[in-house]
Amino acid sequence: MTGFSAQWLALREPADHRARDISLRERVVQDLEHLARARPGVIKLVDLGSGSGSNLRALAAHLPDHQHWTLVDYDPALLDAARIALLQWADEVRSDNTTLSLIKHNKHISVDFLCEDLSSNIQAVLEKPADLITAAAFFDLVAVGWLEKFCHLLSKPLYTVLTYNGQETWRPSEPTDAEMLNAFHAHQQTDKGFGAAAGPTAALVMQKLLETRGFAVSTAQSPWKLDSKDRLLIEQLALGSAGAVLETGLVSVETVNAWKLKRVQAETCEIGHTDLYARPRQF
Repeated sequence: MTGFSAQWLALREPADHRARDISLRERVVQDLEHLARARPGVIKLVDLGSGSGSNLRALAAHLPDHQHWTLVDYDPALLDAARIALLQWADEVRSDNTTLSLIKHNKHISVDFLCEDLSSNIQAVLEKPADLITAAAFFDLVAVGWLEKFCHLLSKPLYTVLTYNGQETWRPSEPTDAEMLNAFHAHQQTDKGFGAAAGPTAALVMQKLLETRGFAVSTAQSPWKLDSKDRLLIEQLALGSAGAVLETGLVSVETVNAWKLKRVQAETCEIGHTDLYARPRQF
């Protein structure tokens, strides 16, 4: 699977946290609170492609008081970065060699770290005890065939956020925006370690697959809305997009470089994402 640096994940974290759809998140929270009242004990969450633990930091304050998270990533360096970031984030910490025990905003949170290749071992991960499967900015990286397998195996509620959906608006506009975006989409659908990636179609594919299996599926838009406060993120986004387009060979080097020079100075940028919450009918 294509890797992401801890530095890039830290840069995007504030934008990720702002973008999440609040109303969909509240539906998830209400269901978990109902579960916590009906079945006292720890709420168990498994976070796929967890990176540096951003999804935990975004959600924990809203969930029931006692939580156990399993952070799953194939990159041990990112799991180490997650441990360090969570230690800095927590109000209080107790730790042994494997499990972190944290207190944050009066929430008691235990965290395990699992280094696992999700491209080949997703069944074993989904068999772990969990009240909710979560992920952030993950499913657009995987292949449609992998999504079909995942949705076939899934038997628990799923809450996934920030799946790239292909919608982009940069201001001021440039004549080459559409050409660049089409090429970027082609790059998004190359192999990221799971086969040819679903890219911008991932959320819609998942919705259809899970509805076919009888899940109740709700979606909401969660775009990044970036402006002058996000200058560094805009710059890195423009550089990364231009680099990806160059790899495709679909746009001339001159066009890419001219676009990049304009885009690192963009006034605003909106990048579309989709949040999705799916529940088995019996949940």
